[in-house]
Amino acid sequence: MNWISNYVRPKINSLFSRREVPENLWTKCDECGTMLFHRELKDNLNVCTNCGHHMHIAPRDRFAALFDGGVFNEVKVPAPVEDPLKFRDQKRYPERLRAAQKQGGEHEAMLVAEGEIHRTPVVVAAQDFGFMAGSMGMYVGNAIIAAAERAVQAKRPLILFSAAGGARMQEGILSLMQMPRATIAVEMLREAGLPYIVVLTHPTTGGVTASYAMLGDIQIAEPGALICFAGPRVIEQTIRETLPEGFQRAEYLLDHGMLDRVTARGRHRDELATIVRMLTGQTPIVRGDLPAPEPVEPILPKPEPQTEPAR
Repeated sequence: MNWISNYVRPKINSLFSRREVPENLWTKCDECGTMLFHRELKDNLNVCTNCGHHMHIAPRDRFAALFDGGVFNEVKVPAPVEDPLKFRDQKRYPERLRAAQKQGGEHEAMLVAEGEIHRTPVVVAAQDFGFMAGSMGMYVGNAIIAAAERAVQAKRPLILFSAAGGARMQEGILSLMQMPRATIAVEMLREAGLPYIVVLTHPTTGGVTASYAMLGDIQIAEPGALICFAGPRVIEQTIRETLPEGFQRAEYLLDHGMLDRVTARGRHRDELATIVRMLTGQTPIVRGDLPAPEPVEPILPKPEPQTEPAR
């Protein structure tokens, strides 16, 4: 054996047999720049473990962490006309829909499901910002009405997670018509005496903010979420003034009375179940889904024997 066999050949073999590392194993935090391992990030519900920045999360992943055991049933949503305006910009509208469906694996920008949170029956709707920026179109309007009708039918509260860039421009005036439709759906819940809770996530803007996202009986937001109608850049260019730090963020809106709570994503399950049970007059949740412990009689110290006094 010589140096060619002992060194050169193994070196060449290692170069050609080197495995390629997938590019999606690490995610960079938009806030602090920390590189996060994909499994660690998923286990933490897409929240940065270094700075607590809340990244986007798909509705199915949110539901898996929210419902008991990750079990839920989807509520069927009527499908609208695919391309009512025959809209075309750089691409035809149906082509954009198919591309978004292929990229995210979802049919549209909102998912509706029913299940239990800490043994509390609820109906939940969540917008998917990864699907055309969660834009509000006719399907989203149908989804909110379907969620409200199912909640009224089953006599369950409705919880909605909003995340949208506004109305869907490819549907024009038809997308704006979803604002009054969603308002009527919320009114259905109030007439039935059912709670409607909104959790605003980053970002919630445009016509979504101007309609169903701000009509909840309880308004909760995730930390750092941008919540507005027009963005801060548009406002600064319009009024030509510098806006306060943190303007239109969740914490700023909480300080100015626009929100009831700012709650981290990992606490949504406990907090939503607690609020729903309070609003519906149910008993508090039982942690760990265990039966209440039986009352234990206190153990009193044994009395000391009394001795007769010496005569």
